[in-house]
Amino acid sequence: MDSLTRRQFGKKVTAAGVLSALSASHVLGANERIRVGFIGVGNRGDQLLDAFLKQKDCQVIAVCDLYEKYRHFACQKITQADSSTSEVAQYEDYRRLLERKDVDAVVIATPDHWHALQTIHAFQAGKDAYVEKPLSLCVVEGRKMVEACRRYGRICQVGLQRRSSPMCQELAQFLREGGIGKITRIRAFHVLNEWPKGIGRPSDELPPKDLNWDAWLGPAPIKPYNRNRTFYRFRWFYDYSGGQLTNFGVHYLDMIHWCLGQDKPLAVTAMGGKFADYDNREVPDTLEVLWTYPGSVLVSFSQINANAAPGGGRPCEIEFRGTQGTVYLTYGSYEVVPESITPNEVPARTPLDRQLERDYRKGARTTIAARKQTGSDSTPLHVRNFLDCVRSRKPCHSDIESAHRSTTAPLIGNIAHRLKRYLEWDGNQERFVHCPEADRLLSYAYRPPYKLPE
Repeated sequence: MDSLTRRQFGKKVTAAGVLSALSASHVLGANERIRVGFIGVGNRGDQLLDAFLKQKDCQVIAVCDLYEKYRHFACQKITQADSSTSEVAQYEDYRRLLERKDVDAVVIATPDHWHALQTIHAFQAGKDAYVEKPLSLCVVEGRKMVEACRRYGRICQVGLQRRSSPMCQELAQFLREGGIGKITRIRAFHVLNEWPKGIGRPSDELPPKDLNWDAWLGPAPIKPYNRNRTFYRFRWFYDYSGGQLTNFGVHYLDMIHWCLGQDKPLAVTAMGGKFADYDNREVPDTLEVLWTYPGSVLVSFSQINANAAPGGGRPCEIEFRGTQGTVYLTYGSYEVVPESITPNEVPARTPLDRQLERDYRKGARTTIAARKQTGSDSTPLHVRNFLDCVRSRKPCHSDIESAHRSTTAPLIGNIAHRLKRYLEWDGNQERFVHCPEADRLLSYAYRPPYKLPE
C-alpha cells in the first residue's frame, strides 16, 4: 500500500466513476443479476451476506477481508447458497476488488474508521454502495461522503435498517402527524451491565500472522496490537469508533430524527466517563448526552450500567413523551400509552386548596387510543430496497444525507463530552457556534500516506 500505488488507484477509479455515472441507468437489464462485492465479512458483514444471498437477482462474486479465515468462511457460504457461483474471488486489498469492472455494487461492513475512504473510493470506481452505520468517524468525513455520492451519481444505502421496517414507517408517520400531541421529551437508552470484566484488560502483543495489522489500522494512528482493538471490540476505542453512542446511538437518533422531521440539533452537552471501570476501554461505560432540537424538544441518550429496565420498569430503546401520550419503542415492537388529561388548570397547593385539588382530578380522560404493534428484523427488507434502487436509480430508504445527519448528532455528543462543554450547533454550516476548539474535532489527521479524497 505505498503512496505511488495509492495515487495510481485514485486516477483509475476517478476515470471509471465518470464513465459509470454517465451510463448507470443503462448498465443493468431487467433480468440481469446485480453483481456484488463484499468489503468486510466478519460479524455484521456476515449477517448482511446472509441477507444478500437470499435475493435471487443478485450474485456475490468477490469478497475482501484482512482476516483470511473470514474470507474463506464467506466464500464457502456463498458457493453453498448459490449453485451458479462455483468460485468467489478473494482479496486482502479492497482496492483490487474495486478495480473489477464486473462488480456493480459493494457492501462495506468494516470498522468505522475505514468507512469514508472505502465508500468514496467505491463511488469513484463507479460502484453503488451499501455501507454500515455509523456512516463516518467524524463529521467532515461524512460530508465528504455525501458530496462524493452526488458527484459520481451513485446509489447509497446506509445500514439504518429501521427505515425499511413497516412497523417503524407506521410509527414515524403516526408521530409526525401529532399522534401523541406535542412531543417535548425523548429519551434513548443503552442498558447493559458488563460487570465484572467488560471486555477485559489484555496486554499488548504481536499481531496474529494471518492479520495485516498495519492495513487494519489504515488511516488511524499506529498503536501496538491489542485484541480488544480488533473485530467487534474496536468500538471501545476512539481511534476507530465513538463507543455505544455511535454504535447504538446512531440507530436511535435516526429514528428520532425521522419521527420529529428534524435532523439538526441546536445544542448539545454531555457528562459521563469510565465510572464502573471494567476494562481497558477508552470510551465511557456511563454516559448522558442531551440535545435540543427546533420546536422545543429535549432529546437524551443514556448509557446505563444495569440490566433493569429504565423509565418505570417498561423496557424500551426509545421513549417519546407527548402532551397526549407516550410511545415506548423496542427493536421489535412499540406501544402507545395514552396520557390521563385533566380539563382544569393546576391549582395552587396550599392547606386550604384540597378541594380544588380534588376538583382538578375530576373528569380526567384520555384523548388518544392505546395501541401495540410488533415487527421483525428489517435487514432483508433494507437489502431488498437497496437492490431495487440500484436498478431504478431512486434514493434508498436510508439515503446518505439523512444518515450523515443521524451520525452527526452522536459525533458532536462525543465532542461535548470530550470538552466538558455546552455547545451550540449550526446544522446548516455544520460548525459549532463561536467555538473553534470544538470545530477542530470535526475532523482528524489521517496517518500518511492515507488521505481523504477532495
